[in-house]
Amino acid sequence: MAPWRSVYKIHLFADTEVTCVLTSGGHNAGIVSEPGHPNRSYRIATQKEGDPYIDHDNWQAKMPVHEGSWCPALQTWLKEHSSKRVLPPSLGTPERGYPPLDDAPGTYVLEE
Repeated sequence: MAPWRSVYKIHLFADTEVTCVLTSGGHNAGIVSEPGHPNRSYRIATQKEGDPYIDHDNWQAKMPVHEGSWCPALQTWLKEHSSKRVLPPSLGTPERGYPPLDDAPGTYVLEE
């Protein structure tokens, strides 16, 4: 894992919106802690394109601490940044005489 202060420097190089999440709990524990896990917290903030840079120490000092897992915040972020659901394309081209042989992913994945 990279030290968070080093990763935070992406704010200096990105010319787009950047959302930063800093979790408690150390390397993997802070990332994979499920909702309801005790003794976890996180900070989260989005820097909009064109916003002035805030150095990592000031960012950490200013961002409020949210108790619990960051998973619900991630879910909200994903919903806000995802497109609407679309149906997968149909397989085959029956109108040209090529009906689908099987449902995806196909039987070839079962071959040894």
